[in-house]
Amino acid sequence: MDRVFLIKNDQAESRLFLRRIYVALTFIVLLTVGLIVRLVYLQIVGHEHYATLAKENSIKLTPVPPTRGIIYDRNGKILAENTPSYSLELIPEQIEDINDTLARLQALLDLPDEKIEQFHKQRKREKRFNSVALLPAMTDEELAKFAVSMPFFPGVEIKTHQVRHYPYYDLAAHVVGYVGRINETELKNLPMPEYQGTNYIGKLGIERTYETQLHGKTGYAEIETNVQGRSLNTINEVKPVPGANLYLTLDIDLQKTAYDALDFYNGAVVAIDVKTGGVLVFASRPGFDPNPFVVGISGEAYKALNESENQPLYNRALRGLYPPGSTLKPFIALAGLEYDKIHAPQSLYCPGYYTLPGVDHKYRDWRKGGHGSVDMIRAITESCDVYFYRLAQMLGIQNMHDFLQQFGFGEKTGIDLYGETSGLLPSPAWKQAKRKQRWYEGETLISGIGQGYHQVSPLQLARATATLANHGEVVTPFLVDKLITPQGVLKGPEKHGETIPLKAGHLDAIFAGMINVVHSAAGTAKRIGYGIPYQIAGKTGTAQVFGIKQGAKYNESEIDFKLRDNALFVAFAPADDPKIAVAVVVEHGSHGGTVAAPIAGKVIKQYLKTLDED
Repeated sequence: MDRVFLIKNDQAESRLFLRRIYVALTFIVLLTVGLIVRLVYLQIVGHEHYATLAKENSIKLTPVPPTRGIIYDRNGKILAENTPSYSLELIPEQIEDINDTLARLQALLDLPDEKIEQFHKQRKREKRFNSVALLPAMTDEELAKFAVSMPFFPGVEIKTHQVRHYPYYDLAAHVVGYVGRINETELKNLPMPEYQGTNYIGKLGIERTYETQLHGKTGYAEIETNVQGRSLNTINEVKPVPGANLYLTLDIDLQKTAYDALDFYNGAVVAIDVKTGGVLVFASRPGFDPNPFVVGISGEAYKALNESENQPLYNRALRGLYPPGSTLKPFIALAGLEYDKIHAPQSLYCPGYYTLPGVDHKYRDWRKGGHGSVDMIRAITESCDVYFYRLAQMLGIQNMHDFLQQFGFGEKTGIDLYGETSGLLPSPAWKQAKRKQRWYEGETLISGIGQGYHQVSPLQLARATATLANHGEVVTPFLVDKLITPQGVLKGPEKHGETIPLKAGHLDAIFAGMINVVHSAAGTAKRIGYGIPYQIAGKTGTAQVFGIKQGAKYNESEIDFKLRDNALFVAFAPADDPKIAVAVVVEHGSHGGTVAAPIAGKVIKQYLKTLDED
């Protein structure tokens, strides 16, 4: 067998070795440079970021929610407060079988299934060692039942919290509103640093409008924690800033008088301080108890409220829209004077109906036999429809629209509440734009007595009456008079609008007619004027809910209650130095003089008596 002999090449092996040395050194140098760069980044460039992360491994920032501000009426009576409440809470990690515990608690306290479902939803958002509320706002009976069984429920405890409470229940619900749990949509839009640790937010009324001021500013506590995240010690604390206390212009005693006076009727009463625009009464009946909304109203209870035919959740003072009826007549009369279409002493004849030339349709007066010859003061006093049919024809719909618009008809008043409706002030342009129809002269006539397309809210009507009483100076209604904050006292949104340029002396006839409504034998509201040392200027209104065919008779006793006319009344007093303006709307109250006027009379008399006592 042949043998193979290899010749050794020392130079080649040396070059190969050196190359390997160079590659290894290059790799080591590159690795060293990379380590140095990373070290520089960690120690210098990213020092603050990583130092914070390291700190958070042992220190947690815990939000400290502020105390919500209190809401008072104008006399310092509490309308919304924070009260201690007991909550049944579970700590999941301390409970061996949580489903068994929940089942026994449900049986013990007769809890609905939705409470258990809510608990599971909340539990998913919390850590196992955090307590989760099962039953907020426990009743005394629930507390007693659980107290005797507490030893059999390890990991279940009773905690105390501050919750919102509304001591006047349904009386002021539509004004004050309520708070409720923050929902998913609200959570996305809230400034989270300010709402960390806060579970409730204003949902309605003043609670919603002034949410930012009532909420305050969240504080923070630096909490030392262990590796599992449990709190060990508080290192530092930035105290929260409590929410502002709000003082409303509302007089809750006056509100109660108005609310009670509505009795079994649905309706609204709004009273305004003529000089400032501050709202004294803002009653909408029926109301509702806002307290169940705070802790979470049951689905069954909410359905009952929402589907009630009386609509207790509907804010009639703010959103209710009604034909103004004859309460519009003083404004139409004033328009006639301002446009020089008529003079106050000028008489028009009322035979009991009015017809347009060449048309058979009769526009009826409320008095079948007519009023005969009436001037402006008597037309207002006795609410003569024929006088205002004729005057409306003389004015024309465009003049009426333009004049009434100055008093805020058809517009939002700008009150500091969400959800106000604007009403409707009709015009040919509006009808063409919305209904694609031309305007008819007959529609002008019925507009002159506040019927037809006119729609006003009780708030609008009160504001227009205050403006009239104020000799044309427009006021903006508002509810918050002042805010008491840690920094001091802040004034509410009191605002004055422009003054309507009214010619001298024109209001004299209007006021005289309105005073006669209350203080003359022929007045339609004369019963509220007896025995008072001042004069009330008012105007009744009775607005149809449905149209009556030509020749048909309106017989109240033969029609359904829901088809009866709405009763209205507007007034201000004292007539020579107005301090309060009131608007009352009573749904299906039939007669403004007999149903609506006495309500306004009670409010006016109580308020002026209070002023005298002060």
